[in-house]
Amino acid sequence: MKKCDKCHSCECAPVDLGPVESDSAQLNYVIVGNMNVGKSTLFARIRGAKTASVNIPGITVSVKSGRIKSTGGKVFDTPGIHSIFSSNEDERASRDILLSPKLHDGEKGIILVADAKNLKRSIAIALQYVEYGLPMLFVVNMIDEAASRGIEIDYQKLSEELGLEVCTTIAREGIGVNELIAGLAKSCPPKKITQYSDEIEQYLELVHKLLAPTQLSSRALGLLLLSGDLGCEQYIKDNFGAGMLAQLQQLAGQYRQEVSASIEIVLGNLYHKEAARITAIVQDVEPKTKNPFILKFGDWCTKTSTGIPIALAVLATMYLFVGSFGATYLVDTINGVIFEGIVIPWTTSLVQHIPNEFLRDMIIDPDFGVLPTGVFLALGLVLPVIFCFYIAFGLLEDSGYLPRISILLDRVFQLIGLNGKGVIPLVMGFSCVTMAVLTTRVLNTDKEKNITCFLLFLCMPCAPLIAVMLIILDKMPASAGFTVFGLILLQIFIAGFLANKVMQGGRTPLLLEIPPMRIPKIQAVVKMSALKTFFFMKEAVPVFIYASIAVFIFQRIGGLEMLEKTLGPIISKVMGLPEQSIQVFIKTMIRRESGAVELQHLRSSYTNLQLVVNLLVMTFIAPCINAIIVLFKERGGRAASTIMVAVVAYAIILGSIVNHFCLIFGITFT
Repeated sequence: MKKCDKCHSCECAPVDLGPVESDSAQLNYVIVGNMNVGKSTLFARIRGAKTASVNIPGITVSVKSGRIKSTGGKVFDTPGIHSIFSSNEDERASRDILLSPKLHDGEKGIILVADAKNLKRSIAIALQYVEYGLPMLFVVNMIDEAASRGIEIDYQKLSEELGLEVCTTIAREGIGVNELIAGLAKSCPPKKITQYSDEIEQYLELVHKLLAPTQLSSRALGLLLLSGDLGCEQYIKDNFGAGMLAQLQQLAGQYRQEVSASIEIVLGNLYHKEAARITAIVQDVEPKTKNPFILKFGDWCTKTSTGIPIALAVLATMYLFVGSFGATYLVDTINGVIFEGIVIPWTTSLVQHIPNEFLRDMIIDPDFGVLPTGVFLALGLVLPVIFCFYIAFGLLEDSGYLPRISILLDRVFQLIGLNGKGVIPLVMGFSCVTMAVLTTRVLNTDKEKNITCFLLFLCMPCAPLIAVMLIILDKMPASAGFTVFGLILLQIFIAGFLANKVMQGGRTPLLLEIPPMRIPKIQAVVKMSALKTFFFMKEAVPVFIYASIAVFIFQRIGGLEMLEKTLGPIISKVMGLPEQSIQVFIKTMIRRESGAVELQHLRSSYTNLQLVVNLLVMTFIAPCINAIIVLFKERGGRAASTIMVAVVAYAIILGSIVNHFCLIFGITFT
């Protein structure tokens, strides 16, 4: 490891980026930008399957790299920064990646990720990276959140002002990612924008004359030298010699003596002034409401005395819209009338002409076929629910209510390792666990996301399951209903508390920007919901098809029958349930309400106590296969497998405890 003579640290040692493409047609890109603008989410979206870590000498920060999808180039994910002038490890990491000698001129570019909600701040960073003279793509991320705050951006004007190709994305939904990758080919070195003082321009011209030709932009090197950047000085020393470095340091020192303020402050003010000018041209912000009732209502949402009743009313409304209207009425209409009434009979008659029985069953088998359980299930069940969910979620987001309920519940959620944001996916879990897992993207840390997914899988009965549960419990004493729903609510806090103690990692404090409360724009919300639904289905349908094929083959080779024979006796002895319960659980895994209907069908074989235990285990055990697929997709194989094992073990243990506790104390629910 190379030591710097001046700083006596390792920060000036060159960065080893690993093998880098030598073909100039395959550019390598560095993702840069402010903190919390979605850089890492975007990196995960545009890279291929393999990811490597780049260790930077002398800095504890590591940078991830991976291949860009559909291209041969690499992409590097750098930490968030406030400025290109290296004042902390994150900023030094970003600088060292760009100064790396392995990234030769003509083979590198910059993907600058901007937060649409804070455009001025991101433009200020872009103006600094412009000085590197590298091909740059300006990516405006989180455009949906900006729209919900009444922010409209003229992207054509923004592109003209910056002289850059501009792309828009919603990285967490995967929207705009393909367009971004295609836009990389159009990235070009931006035009010179910032007008410096005559003294700085003269210094930069001298640096250009002394260093020409250089692999990096002499203007960027000159600005870094003015700020006394040690990494830049080491680069000059390595590539031009100690004599050149001393000469440039002397020139920079002379300039610094002529100005009273720090060069970083002088330049920072210049960049922010220019960024403010551009922002004023390209951005239009809807004025804050002056309606006194809306302003008061926003305050009521965060106070305990008024916020809790409002929250309960909002939850009830969401349940009625997503759970009753979307998951019941729309699903019954689309899935029941269109698919089961028209499409499935038509495709069944069509497929009957296929001579191969195995292939025919794999396509159209009503329980395990690809079309009924894959394509039709996704389009008939998931699509209407997800569209309703996006509309409901969009209305809450557009109105400014979500940050307020997060503030209201933040203290309670601290006990289970979450902050107030955790309420969003947990609330959604009561309508659709699959969708709720997706909304864990709003959380900040892996621990928070894993705890939330664990609670969703363990404790949340989705809307269709709740409907069937109510039908079963309706014919039993009220104590059975109180036991089932009371234990479900209690387990949210017990399981969350235990998960918080066991899982490693930290909880982030609730830091939220509170947008003004306003009446949501229905047309814009519906339009954005349709866009998000389309991109979700585009990603999800292939996954549903692959999963359906896997389950069909598992059933045909006798896997499901083997499970019934091996697990049946265990279920009977440990949880006191009849052996038929295994087919209820299997159908629950495939489709939750299907398992509940099977339980209703078999209820004559059950005692009331067994029904209560079975309903609890059905709720606590893993949700439907759709949710399992999304869990693996969102949390990765290791975390998802751990959650699944923990949930199944927890459900069996709790079911056994309830069964034996009731038997010991003679509780039969009759």
